[in-house]
Amino acid sequence: METLYIASVIATGGRNGHVKSSDGVIDFDVRTPKAMGGSKDGFTNPEQLFAAGYSACFDSAVNSIIRTENLKTGITSVRADVSFLKENNAFMLGVELHVNIPGVTQQQADEVVHKAHMLCPYSNATRGNIDVKFFATNNNDK
Repeated sequence: METLYIASVIATGGRNGHVKSSDGVIDFDVRTPKAMGGSKDGFTNPEQLFAAGYSACFDSAVNSIIRTENLKTGITSVRADVSFLKENNAFMLGVELHVNIPGVTQQQADEVVHKAHMLCPYSNATRGNIDVKFFATNNNDK
């Protein structure tokens, strides 16, 4: 396997700590959200960072499929909703990806999302490990 890129981030202090990337672009505090017992809002958290990465990566996969299949669409969007879940004494994540591909039929949107799920590195990394649900739309007003 050929390595194309390595992202390097150091975290200190866990959920109530700091993250910094090797290039300095990421350099901020993270906090446990109030909904999970944290004391402050206004900070990001690991679930938001995961949602940002997955949604951006999946949108790239969607657009790669669109280009490959020569589809005419509007601007696509992907909203990732990442849930922090607890079952017995185990913690896990759940993901919903809401993918909007304007200008195509619903069937085309569903097919593009399925193919993007096979292409996206985040989908490949999480497949079989995280429950991921997909919701494809083709609205022009999103």
